[in-house]
Order: sequence, then C-alpha cells, then structure tokens
Amino acid sequence: MENLYKTRLGRLLIGVLIQRPVSELAGRLLDSRASKLLIKPFVRKNNIDLRDYRMDGINSFNDFFCRRIKDGLRPVDPDGRVLTSPCDGFLSVYRIKDGTVLSVKQSRFTIPALLRDRRLAEVYKDGLALVFRLCVDHYHRYNYFDSGKKYKNRHIKGVYHTVRPFALEKTPVFVENSREYAVIDTENFGRCVQMEVGALLVGRIVNEDKEACYVKKGAEKGHFEFGGSTVIVLVPKNRALLREDIEKSANTNAEIPVIMGECIGKAAK
Repeated sequence: MENLYKTRLGRLLIGVLIQRPVSELAGRLLDSRASKLLIKPFVRKNNIDLRDYRMDGINSFNDFFCRRIKDGLRPVDPDGRVLTSPCDGFLSVYRIKDGTVLSVKQSRFTIPALLRDRRLAEVYKDGLALVFRLCVDHYHRYNYFDSGKKYKNRHIKGVYHTVRPFALEKTPVFVENSREYAVIDTENFGRCVQMEVGALLVGRIVNEDKEACYVKKGAEKGHFEFGGSTVIVLVPKNRALLREDIEKSANTNAEIPVIMGECIGKAAK
C-alpha cells in the first residue's frame, strides 16, 4: 500500500481504488455469508483476543468487524467535566492556528475545508483538533464524549484514501475523504464537532442519530465497517485542559494509544 502512494503507477491505481463504487462493492462482499471465511485468518494476523467480545449473531465479516465489546470493558466516567476518548485508537493533538491544522509528516489541512463551513470553522480559531486514528484491529464503535444538544448530521461525499501516515504525506486525506459530522452544543466544552472520516475500503459510516436530538455522554454514536478510519473532535479555545502527557504531544505528530472512555483531559471551566 505504501508503495502505491509513492510511485506514479501506484497513484494511478489508487485513483481507482479510492472511488466510492469500489468501497461500496467491497462493503457488499464483506456483508455476505461467504465472507465469514475471512474472520479466522484476520483474527490470527491481528492477534485479536475474542474473549473480550460478544460473538453472537456474527453472519458476515462486517458483522465481526463491528462486533460489540463485552459489558464493563470500556467504562466511561459519567462526570461531564472529564474529557474522555470517544473511541479506541491512536490520538494526535493539534492546536489550530489561522484555521490550519499541521498533520502527520507536515501535511496540512484547514478547518474550513474539513467542515465545508467557514462560519462554523471560526468557532475553532485557536482551538483544538483531536485526531483519533483507528487501525483494523481496534474496536470500531464510538460514543459521544459529552452530553448536549446535537444538530442534524452533515454528510460530505468524498473518496476513500487510507488514513495511514504514509498517505498523509502525499495528499490532504481528511478533506478529500467521505465524512460525516455532528455539531454538538455540549454541556461542558462548548460547541464542538465530532466527525467520522471513512478510509480505503470503508463503504459505510453508520451513525445511530441522524437528526437533531439530545445526546448523552457514553451513548453509542455509531460504528465503522471494514478498514482503518478516523474520528476527529474539534473543541473551541480555552474549553479543555488536556492530560499532561497528551498536552506535551500537541503539534509533534506523536500518536498516543487510547481506549474508549479513557480520561484524556477535563473541562477548563
């Protein structure tokens, strides 16, 4: 995969693979009963401990990929002032300067381009971008990091680049990929954005609540189907104090492993 992004011929092939119909076809194949044959090799290759998961009702590879974890293995602190990770993954933190986020390997993307909404992007001037990168062996369900009033989801059609770091060296992945986000007037962190970004061979981002509603911290927001993927949380200036080790990693391209429900900071006010 890395060589595809670094060679001319490879980039031509990537131009085909990232298109929506290819990911949708892959999604249909992985929904089939025959795809169950892929589960055991996938488990072995990625050293997944099946004892952690509920394995009832698995009729396809996608059923397995978005399997639920057993009760009690991802506790979420109910205290709203505690900022918790919405998912399992590798967390990178960026301070937004002049509307720009400096991402992996010096690749840049702007908040207006990410949101396709310049007015909303102004809310995050000098704020935080929390980028959670999920690999195929991570738990692929995610929850709300705080309670509050959620507005109708916004979906942005796009393509499906991989979200692995080598791809970010070559293209502004986050502003080209298919993505969906919710604006949430949270109870403890102000007006935030919680966004899901699809990746190569991820045909679907499946969110539970599409319309405006009140959401509760720790409630399931949705899940990704097969592939690596990303959750991005935008927080306004001076609304969150990050955990010391995470604060020190800001704008360094460091990735800190976190799990759903883990404390990553607290409310500033």
